[in-house]
Amino acid sequence: MQKRKLGKSNLEVSAIGLGCMGMSFGFGPADKKEMIALIRSAVERGVSFFDTAEVYGPFTNEELVGEALAPVRERVVIATKFGFKPDPNGGTRWSALGSRPEQAVS
Repeated sequence: MQKRKLGKSNLEVSAIGLGCMGMSFGFGPADKKEMIALIRSAVERGVSFFDTAEVYGPFTNEELVGEALAPVRERVVIATKFGFKPDPNGGTRWSALGSRPEQAVS
């Protein structure tokens, strides 16, 4: 698998990444066990860059990707997008924009 350096950093990822949105949101949800197997299979084939976001679910896609990649976390890079405030009543809608530093969780 070819590699690419991101920006001016030394962060190196596979030239091909895997966008995971459709695994639990949009087109999904798909079978969780199958999606975990798919993500791990991608790692075995050299993919090291995975994309998710808190809005996919909400949060369920990040949880899926995190669970799938936990055993190989030191070998991959996970990109996640954020910037929305969740519904204060626990619903699935987003109530406003919110990109304060305290909302960005690593």
